[in-house]
Amino acid sequence: MVEQTTPYGIGTIVELPYPRAVERVREELAKEGFGVLTEIDVSATLKKKIDVDFKPYMILGACNPTLAHKALTAEPDIGLLLPCNVIVYDAGAGKSMVAAMDPIQALDVTGNTRIRPVAEEARSRLERALAAVAK
Repeated sequence: MVEQTTPYGIGTIVELPYPRAVERVREELAKEGFGVLTEIDVSATLKKKIDVDFKPYMILGACNPTLAHKALTAEPDIGLLLPCNVIVYDAGAGKSMVAAMDPIQALDVTGNTRIRPVAEEARSRLERALAAVAK
């Protein structure tokens, strides 16, 4: 079940090991029209930059072009808040946490009422993708 995990995010723990969870997140995001524009392997970056070991942790920058276009048309500076970040990390015992920024919370900071429907649609699509990973 996908739930509000933080004031700014939605997520769920899935019964999948980390590598499979990352793969499934990509698949389900694609089904909802999101492409992954950026990928940050946090654990590899921390090891390389500051020689710190950290659990497997990936940040995926997901973008739905149709929704991005609507948002950019309504608010040109909205690019400061795009793309939607989706995280996957090893939660231990063969499980993974999958979570996404809550577009409603992130985009409400604009105060632009034309953005709200776009944020609601983005959240619905992200919720469906995360729920599908959990199945």
